[in-house]
Amino acid sequence: MIYTVTLNPSIDYIVHVDKLEIGGLNRMKQDFKLPGGKGLNVSRILKRLDGQTTALGFLGGFTGDFIGKWIEQEGIINEFTSIKEDTRINVKLKAGEETEINGLGPVVSDTEITDLKEKLAHITSEDIVVLSGSMAPSLPSDFYESLITIIKAKGADFIIDTTGKALLEAIPHQPLLIKPNNHELAELFQTSFSKTEDMFPYGEQLLKNGAKHVLISLGGDGSILFTKDGIYQANVPKGTLKNSVGSGDSMIAGFVGQFEKTKDPLEAFKYGVACGSATAFSDDLATAEKIRSLIPEVQIKKVK
Repeated sequence: MIYTVTLNPSIDYIVHVDKLEIGGLNRMKQDFKLPGGKGLNVSRILKRLDGQTTALGFLGGFTGDFIGKWIEQEGIINEFTSIKEDTRINVKLKAGEETEINGLGPVVSDTEITDLKEKLAHITSEDIVVLSGSMAPSLPSDFYESLITIIKAKGADFIIDTTGKALLEAIPHQPLLIKPNNHELAELFQTSFSKTEDMFPYGEQLLKNGAKHVLISLGGDGSILFTKDGIYQANVPKGTLKNSVGSGDSMIAGFVGQFEKTKDPLEAFKYGVACGSATAFSDDLATAEKIRSLIPEVQIKKVK
């Protein structure tokens, strides 16, 4: 089973206006309300690919009810911890350029934290846990590390998709995969890159530090996978960029879903690239049909 943990999910309220007038009355021409959160995105893509997935995290209030009902309708097992405060709302305002206003997130009580940890403790050594995204501000700064301790005690694998200190602290615990983009990689090592090859020593260092696989997304230049057997680069399938939100989460979903089946990191890489690209070419998260149409287009070559 693949479990996803989303510590600060949201309703993403997407609003389209023709032209934004600051201080004036603006009328929407279109709006959508979607469940948001990196772990949730992973679960939703996995389910579309006929994978079995359980979603954990914190949900509360009428906003939490909206998200819970949505994912249950999609067939995702809902093991979210119910909290007293409302799940946040993020506003994505599209008026030519996109402007985002993200909510802070709820205060989570000690009792609610204990409930989540008890649910996570039910995993087995056959499971993989995906830890994704930001934390609600009220959670301790080492909260991810406390969850990793539970996961490792059960002998399970984990993937972590976050940034900064939380990511650095997770790497010595041997995550199955980490997925910084090129900018986040540069930030981790306080450096910059002028070409793809400049990233090679840093990806290799992350392997030495403990990560089992390192996937670096390069936007329009494709992506790189670092493994113990070498460094591999994938192309970008052809398509029109429509949506960057959820593309990285979709890449993780494709990787973990295929890796669970095959234990082959290169095959998992191919599916990850197809899933990430399919979402980038879609208005929302990709459909299974779109993902499968792109898999034959993904070409992987060893570069070191």
